[in-house]
Amino acid sequence: MSGLATLIGSLYQPPLEMPAADERYYTPSDVANLWRLSVETVRRLFQNEPGVMVLQGPIRKGKRPYKTIRIPHSVLERVRARLQR
Repeated sequence: MSGLATLIGSLYQPPLEMPAADERYYTPSDVANLWRLSVETVRRLFQNEPGVMVLQGPIRKGKRPYKTIRIPHSVLERVRARLQR
């Protein structure tokens, strides 16, 4: 293998598993109530977390984009475990 192929192979990370369809999903408000945080803090915690479902309509000129996020139970537990370390 060439040096570049070895480098690319070592950087590759397989994608995380997709959450099961029957898994419970939480709104940021649900998590905020559970963890006694503000909704905005929860949004910031989960905004770039893999596995979080983000729904966004088309972006219109002059309007801010609205995003709806849903947090699967498995992602919630993963973040909780990471924060408790």
